[in-house]
Amino acid sequence: MQVWYGSEQVPARLTDPRDAGTVVTVGIFDGVHRGHQAILARVVERARRMARPGGERPMAVAVTFDPHPVLVHRPEAHMPMVASLADRLEALAATGLDAVLVVHYTLDFADQGPEEFVRTWLEGLLAARAVVVGEDVRFGRGNSGDAALLERIGRADGLAVEIVDDVRSPSGRRWSSTWVRELLQAGDMQGAAEVLGHVHRLRGTVVHGRRRGRELGFPTANLDAASAGVVPPDGVYAGWLVRSPGAAALSGAAGRSPREERLPAAISIGTNPTFDDVPQRTVEAHVLGRADLDLYGEVVAIELVDLLRPMLAFDGLQPLLDQMRADVVETARVLGVGAPRPIRPEDVTAG
Repeated sequence: MQVWYGSEQVPARLTDPRDAGTVVTVGIFDGVHRGHQAILARVVERARRMARPGGERPMAVAVTFDPHPVLVHRPEAHMPMVASLADRLEALAATGLDAVLVVHYTLDFADQGPEEFVRTWLEGLLAARAVVVGEDVRFGRGNSGDAALLERIGRADGLAVEIVDDVRSPSGRRWSSTWVRELLQAGDMQGAAEVLGHVHRLRGTVVHGRRRGRELGFPTANLDAASAGVVPPDGVYAGWLVRSPGAAALSGAAGRSPREERLPAAISIGTNPTFDDVPQRTVEAHVLGRADLDLYGEVVAIELVDLLRPMLAFDGLQPLLDQMRADVVETARVLGVGAPRPIRPEDVTAG
């Protein structure tokens, strides 16, 4: 999948009248949940159905925005993004899209009228032959554009417009990023995965910690404080540490990117109340059975599959070690992998 960061990276050939153009959708797509996936599937399907006799077809394209408009219009708002832009792009790639246009969202951009946005960005820049959106779509100055206006513009300009009805869960609730945030903030990782259609991810750079884990036989990869994605409540989770996240889906044309490596991990989130020298919340991942990993400086993803237990304070080192060993065994069970042998502190070779 191609990623175009700004209008200047959009191929000029799209505006050639001989080109097949694009089928476009527009949205934030935070988390790329099941509701988003239904719209994106229609974009991909429609682009394929519009193939010409010679096989050429429109590109299936999504337009997304960064940063989130809410954070631009109300900088004081506390609205954590479900996923980083990188993870959003990877999830979009998995839907079969040909390209994503990432628009840098500013107040100047937001001041466009809805007609100007459609005709300049969708019909003009992207040479859209069709637009597919959800029924709750809003666009243009003050969110004044809606599905009905888009249909009127389409009729006037000869642009095909498809409005996709809301997709709802078996309980009748509409799939939404708000619902995902609620579940994550409650620590319900399985519920969040059900709405998302995939496991929730954090992403960050591995930094040096206090090295206490390696001294206990549980070396950990510590994510920096600026990790992207909604961080759930304090506790111990079963999940995966992913090296080279997104490399397979977003490998560029220049050179070959490494493939993802997924490693089973017990993940600790919180301040670790057993010790009094961890004042800030941390995200630490212990890769099961591995004493040799040197991950410092790497950007990794942490996939949170299930909450095992809340964060607890222990009266001494031995009860803590016993619980950590039990956490490793339970993590292996949840992930369906073999329980590893204990790691001796002297066997840890990671830097």
